[in-house]
Amino acid sequence: MSLAELKKYYINSFELFEKSLNGESKLPIHSFRKEAINNFSKLNFPSTYEEEWRYTNLSPLFKQNFTLAHGKLHLTSNQIKNFLFDGLKGSLLVFVNGFYDEQLSQIDSLPKGAVVCNLEQAFEDYSDVIEKHFGKYADHSNHVFTALNSAFTKEGAFIFIPDGKIAEYPVHILFIADSGNDKLLIQPRNLIVAGKNSQVSIIEHYVSMNNGTYFTNNVTEIVAEENAVIDHVRVQEESKQAFHIAGMEVNQERTSNFTSHFISLGAEIARNDFNARFNDEGGECTLNGLYLIGGNQLFDAHTMIDHAKPHCNSHEHYKGILDDKSRGVFNGKVMVRKDAQKTNAFQENNNIILSTEALVNTKPQLEIFADDVKCSHGATIGQLDMDSMFYLKTRGIGEETAKAILIHAFASDVVQSIKIEPIKEYLERILSARFNQ
Repeated sequence: MSLAELKKYYINSFELFEKSLNGESKLPIHSFRKEAINNFSKLNFPSTYEEEWRYTNLSPLFKQNFTLAHGKLHLTSNQIKNFLFDGLKGSLLVFVNGFYDEQLSQIDSLPKGAVVCNLEQAFEDYSDVIEKHFGKYADHSNHVFTALNSAFTKEGAFIFIPDGKIAEYPVHILFIADSGNDKLLIQPRNLIVAGKNSQVSIIEHYVSMNNGTYFTNNVTEIVAEENAVIDHVRVQEESKQAFHIAGMEVNQERTSNFTSHFISLGAEIARNDFNARFNDEGGECTLNGLYLIGGNQLFDAHTMIDHAKPHCNSHEHYKGILDDKSRGVFNGKVMVRKDAQKTNAFQENNNIILSTEALVNTKPQLEIFADDVKCSHGATIGQLDMDSMFYLKTRGIGEETAKAILIHAFASDVVQSIKIEPIKEYLERILSARFNQ
């Protein structure tokens, strides 16, 4: 199927999707969908001729014929228990192939006035918040995959924390792919809004029931109002045969604090566009990331922190461990605009290469248009430190064990920055299983 035929297929699929909406097509959200599919029809799929996609060849994705996920597949609580975090309290939202599973979900321990529900319900019951925030940050006018997601928006997570409320326990959003022999296109859409002086922790978790081939195209919009605190953890451990394209847009108001911890383990190709913007003074933004890839996997992180206002601080640190013939891409940009004096921005990307055929392309960027700032960036690509290996071996530790210890220590640095203990324990078990075999 050519790219023109692929685009036509999705446009035709939208017509069928539209007919399936029944009364929902009369809600205001549907005009948003129609605008998005119109934009999608005008946009081109990216190619390696474009600078932003220079090192990420999507031809393996375009060779697949994906069908839109439809119809709800019900799983049992026993089937999903391995994807839950032992000892974690709080709310759980479960989506199977992009569809909300109310029976597996549990809404619990929320402060008064807080809302955790399926986005489809929010379109009807919380139209005031939807109208103010939904689709205002993820731009579907110039990003073809965002446009595709927006056109088929139906289900996903909606989290709203009112002014002055503190969510004591995290909200775990679990996206399960169970494609079987089908090649499905799964497109969850999430909106997270934290009101003034509020606080919430969110876990966005993508998993697979099997090693099938499917395509997850996800968009998450996050709003941190004045003095809000959001702690966000994103774990992507999908099938190694899957494709994962994600967009995360973070909008920060005065003295807000947003922290992201991103762990990427799965997918044949994983592309992540994460953008944060300071709309007022005094904001703090932290982006931590860890990608562990092998085989023929490709991981691509494009991040942008926009210092549009003065007196804001950002800290970004991504680490990669690459084996076999895997490929890594890191393109992190920090923009300091003309009026953003007293900016403090730090950015770093460190990579360990475990084979002779793995490759990383890293490009940390600073664009500074203000003069009273403190900014730094850097990148390293290398193998394990031989001095450290020698030290461990002189203490009677075998070479393979010494190698595992050093890799684990390198990766754990990011994992240990996560504040939620059950997630740290979950990820440490994954690291131990991978490197201490």
